[in-house]
Amino acid sequence: MNAAVRELILASDSITVLTGAGISTDSGIPDYRGPQGVWTKDPDAEKLVRYDYYMADPDIRRRSWLLRRDNPARLAQPNAGHRALVDLERSGRLLGLITQNVDGLHVRAGNSESKVIELHGTMFRVVCTECGHRTTLEENLVRIAAGDDDPRCEACGGIQKTATVMFGQALERRTLERAAIAAQVCDVFLAVGTSLQVEPAASLCRVARESGAKLVVVNADETPYDAVADAVLREPIGEVLPQLVEGLTAREA
Repeated sequence: MNAAVRELILASDSITVLTGAGISTDSGIPDYRGPQGVWTKDPDAEKLVRYDYYMADPDIRRRSWLLRRDNPARLAQPNAGHRALVDLERSGRLLGLITQNVDGLHVRAGNSESKVIELHGTMFRVVCTECGHRTTLEENLVRIAAGDDDPRCEACGGIQKTATVMFGQALERRTLERAAIAAQVCDVFLAVGTSLQVEPAASLCRVARESGAKLVVVNADETPYDAVADAVLREPIGEVLPQLVEGLTAREA
C-alpha cells in the first residue's frame, strides 16, 4: 500500500495535507480523542476549551491558563512527521498544509507560513475578546507567575483568551475559505493524524473527493472517511511520512 501511495505522490502536481493531533504525539503532545487522549481520560477537561464555559466561569479561565502554561507544546520540537512535510514542500508538490493543531510545529519545522493554514488558530498569541488587542502567551504567563491568575486585557480590561478557536466559536471565514480552496484544487488530499470527527475540518475530505482528488488517510485508528479513501495507512506517522517523501525531487516545469 505504501508503494501505491508513494506513486500517487510522485505523480501529483498539487498535494494538500490536513493534519491533526496525531502528527504531534511523537513530539510529546498527547492527542485528545485517542485511547490515551486527554479528553478520553478526563472528559471534564473539554470544558476548558469550550467558549461558553470559559467566558462565564473565572475558575475555568484560571484552569485554562494553567493548561496553556503546562502544555507540552510550549517547549515541543518538530518530529520526523513534521520534517517530512517540509520535504514535501521543497519538492514543489505541497499546495497547502491545513492543520487542526495550535502548536505551531509545522512552521517551526520549516514549512512556509504562506502554506500553513491554522484552522484553529495558535496557542502562542493572546487576544482580547472585547477589543481585539493582541499580546503573546509568554507575556501573559509572566503576569500569571506574578499572581494575576486571570489576566485581563491591559488595553480595555476585557476577558482575554489564547488566539485559538474554542468549541462554540466559529472558524475565521477567510481561513476556512483558504482551506476549502486548497481541498478543491489538489490532486491528492492527505489526512494525517486526525480522527476526522470534528467539523468543518473533516468535511474537507469530502470536498477533495468530490473535486476529483485522491484521498489518503494516515491514522492509527479508524475514521469516518476510511471507507471512501483511496488508501488507508495505519503505520506510525513518524515512520510512514518520511518513507512516502524520501528522495522526492522537484517537479519539472
